[in-house]
Amino acid sequence: MNPNLMKISEHLPDFDHYLSLERGLSPNTVEGYSCDIRHLAEFLGDEEPADCEPPIGRQATNQAASVDENILHEFLASLHDLGLSPASQARVVAALRSFFRFLVSEKVVDRDPTVLLESPKVGRMLPDVLSVEEIDAMVAAIPWEKEESVRNHAIVEMLYGSGLRVSELCDLRITRISMTEGLAIIEGKGSKQRIVPLSPTAIRCVSEYLAVRPMPKSAADDDILFLNRRGAKMTRVMVFIIIRQLAESAGITKKVSPHTLRHSFATHLLEGGANLRAIQQMLGHESIATTEIYVHLDTSHLRRQLIEHHPHYRGTTE
Repeated sequence: MNPNLMKISEHLPDFDHYLSLERGLSPNTVEGYSCDIRHLAEFLGDEEPADCEPPIGRQATNQAASVDENILHEFLASLHDLGLSPASQARVVAALRSFFRFLVSEKVVDRDPTVLLESPKVGRMLPDVLSVEEIDAMVAAIPWEKEESVRNHAIVEMLYGSGLRVSELCDLRITRISMTEGLAIIEGKGSKQRIVPLSPTAIRCVSEYLAVRPMPKSAADDDILFLNRRGAKMTRVMVFIIIRQLAESAGITKKVSPHTLRHSFATHLLEGGANLRAIQQMLGHESIATTEIYVHLDTSHLRRQLIEHHPHYRGTTE
């Protein structure tokens, strides 16, 4: 086959292996990149519409046309027309770059058409931060009469008390938690491990949950900490639903997700005087720049500190 006249879908299995084994990307990132490339395949008329959102494309010939910069720009323009956010478009560009670099390395194509491709500028969209009072209100809103209440309390404490990602929470294993030392080994992005401290509250909540944890449905879930009522590993979607419902029950009008608790964890640490490098390690950020983006002090906090402690501000009001 002419290397410039290729069928995109034929290379996806090898691309998935490359992303997971050679680059060590997380299953969620691999799935997202593959979905983006399937959309390109659909756009080129290479295969049936991909089973993921958003549906896109023009139906062309069965074989993919020679892929060059113009075709990729046309593909990205179609995403823009569909209203895809700049952040999502930037991820598609990253997926395209990874895919065509892989094809070049495998000598499937002899040139990389993404070299001059530019990513859309993405603003720093930071999630809302919850106050300590709002987090306490979420805990108070847990329906304690339900059997899963102890588990949900432990989930909130692990997300807020240790700053875990939702995927890390779902993958957390019992054998990687030391109650006596108050530590947990977390497997983060790219299968990189880090050690995070557990708060006394989190240790107590996890201990209480382990006493009522349901029987695992299968051997594969035997070591997984958080299980659903049927004894299977909890999904990220289920954790999202739990956190959102607790926020609504607590009367919180902010857009709350598991990441809101992670962001609140980091922000409260920084406000309390914690070292940024220590926060970086606890969050599992590879670069300190990522921590600087996600961990911020809002201006109201800074102004309050000035009013309380600076002699020229004393006696003023906010």
